[in-house]
Amino acid sequence: MESSRTRREGTRQKLYEAAVTLIAEQGFSSTTVDEIAERAGVAKGTVYYNFKSKSELFEELLRHGVGLLTASLKAAADETEEREGTKVEALDAMIKAGLVFIDRYPAFTQLYVAELWRTNRAWQSTLLVVRQQAVAVVETVLREAIENGELSEEIDIPLTAAALVGMVLVAALDWQAFQPERTIDDVHAALSRLLHGRVSGR
Repeated sequence: MESSRTRREGTRQKLYEAAVTLIAEQGFSSTTVDEIAERAGVAKGTVYYNFKSKSELFEELLRHGVGLLTASLKAAADETEEREGTKVEALDAMIKAGLVFIDRYPAFTQLYVAELWRTNRAWQSTLLVVRQQAVAVVETVLREAIENGELSEEIDIPLTAAALVGMVLVAALDWQAFQPERTIDDVHAALSRLLHGRVSGR
């Protein structure tokens, strides 16, 4: 029998999906709680039962989405380690995982990138925290690659990690908006060559 916690998580997922789609279509300010409830197929009171406000819903949406991205990056790194791959191979696998995530959640990715550039939002501090969690996964693998001699000690770990994450986000959005005829493998191959040619020096 479905537990109340499972039902609530299902409802919150519906609200996340409704909110991200509407906000991507018409902007945060123009999106109302009524519209979110209608799109999710729930009563307006259900929104307020789960979230105190539209702003809290959006803040939790950012936590949820970036949490999924972070988990997918970590899983890619862990799977590479389990098959005894190199750390550079782990970085390559993380690039592919990031592209897969963005292909699956394009509306969320658009919102996330847009919000990174805004500094006047109530959830800015939350966004910075969850962004760092995603980047930290990449930083860990870079650090390990330097320690075992795969990469140069001259690499600036925080900037390189941010650059790799940013490269995937921007390239994927450009792919979807302007080069949709390309496959995910095409995009991954191009970014993989950048990784191996510009970062690892191979």
